[in-house]
Amino acid sequence: MTSSPNTPDTPKRNDNAVADGTPVPGGLLPGALEQLAGLTGLTVESVTSVERAEHGWSLEIEVLELARVPDSTSLLASYRVGLDSEGRLTGYRRLRRYARGRADPYGSGRR
Repeated sequence: MTSSPNTPDTPKRNDNAVADGTPVPGGLLPGALEQLAGLTGLTVESVTSVERAEHGWSLEIEVLELARVPDSTSLLASYRVGLDSEGRLTGYRRLRRYARGRADPYGSGRR
């Protein structure tokens, strides 16, 4: 099979899959974000990790805990969120809290 410059032979990336290619259920992320925001009253900033767990999914979600001016001094927090296989929240826990403008020491390999 030959490929043209517009159609490389690399597999198509699935944005709804975790690293091993396991598909993430379509409604999982929006529902999880809504559930966490509803329980905590916090604004979700981003999803930083999605992993398959024994009985569902484990997510790491970054939220805005305290808005400040300037925005670079706002406080963010990272939460571990557990979901069952249907996408229902089974638990959550804050992992760390940090200023938006600061590097995350956990991201640099130091623990």
